[in-house]
This record gives sequence, C-alpha cells and structure tokens, in this order.
Amino acid sequence: MASHKIIKVAGAQPSNEFELTVAQAIVDLENNVPELKGDLRPLQITAAKEVDVGSGKKAVIVFVPVPQQKAWNKVQARVTRELEKKFSDRQVVFVAQRRILAVPSRRSNPKQPRPRSRTLTAVHDAILEDLAFPSEIVGKRTRVKVDNSKVIRVFLDPKDATSLEYKLDTFSAVYKKLTGKAVVFEFAPNAELF
Repeated sequence: MASHKIIKVAGAQPSNEFELTVAQAIVDLENNVPELKGDLRPLQITAAKEVDVGSGKKAVIVFVPVPQQKAWNKVQARVTRELEKKFSDRQVVFVAQRRILAVPSRRSNPKQPRPRSRTLTAVHDAILEDLAFPSEIVGKRTRVKVDNSKVIRVFLDPKDATSLEYKLDTFSAVYKKLTGKAVVFEFAPNAELF
C-alpha cells in the first residue's frame, strides 16, 4: 500500500522495513488530514534512514527527490510536526537526494562539463540549507584548528530560535553522518552584521 510513495533510482536496493513505515505514516497523514491531502498526494520520497544523534536520541532522515523539494518545503513544517508525533522519541528532517559527480579526469572524457550543482561542495552546502530549512542561514565561519581539523560554525536567523532550538544537536549529528564534516549550529546574536 505505502510502497507507491517510495521512488527509487534505477539500480537502487529495494525498500527496507523502516522506509515502508515512514511511507505508511505519510500515506496515513494524506488520508487523515484533509488540508494536507491535496499537497501530499503527488509527493514521494526516495529513502528514509534512522540515525543515532547521541545521548539516547534518534533522528529520522527522509530523503526526497530534488524536483519535488520545493513542493515538500511548502508542507514540511506541518508534516514534520505530525511525523514527530507519530515517531514519538525521534526528530524528523527532510533532505533532498542529490548526486555528486566525480571530478573528470583525463581517462574519463565526458561529453558535457560537470554542472556546479553536482560538485561535492555544492551538494554539501545544499544539504546544510535543507537541514536548516524553516530558518535561513545568515552566516558561516570555518575554523581550522592547529591540528588541521575544521569546524564549521553556521549562524541561523535568530527569529526562528524558539521553534528550532531543540533541534540544533540533531542538525549537527545528521550533517556529520551524511558528509563527515563537523558543524556547529547556533543563532546569530545580531543578524544585521552578516
């Protein structure tokens, strides 16, 4: 029943049990909440993953197709709230399923140049934007320590501090799991400086 909500890229492995439960929860939302029905009907997901955030908490990452991301953003706040009620002890984040293309080498002579949106840096920046979606990123600082480790400080818009304060650790853990980069989310003390 819920498998029609999951769309896979050609050659990808079939859906696991957790993805089916997330898809079923979205189908239930579609059927039970009349104001979401029209918006959720055409939308699909590509995958769902459960990640350990630390201190016994877990997060659910829902991957959505890139062409449908704008449509998901319209209903994301409401769907996130409803899914967090359903998965009681987990926090839910939506990330678009993006592809990273390798740097073209001498041997692989592609017919077209690699688009900027498929570079590693662009994909990692887009994941950062997706994670912090209801809020806007107003500034970023990269700190390189003496031992050559990098820490990225991301400043979010302070007007969303009340609604996103409890999710900052989740954002950091999910970004670390997806990209391997350490990032610290905080709210800008005064956004007009950025």
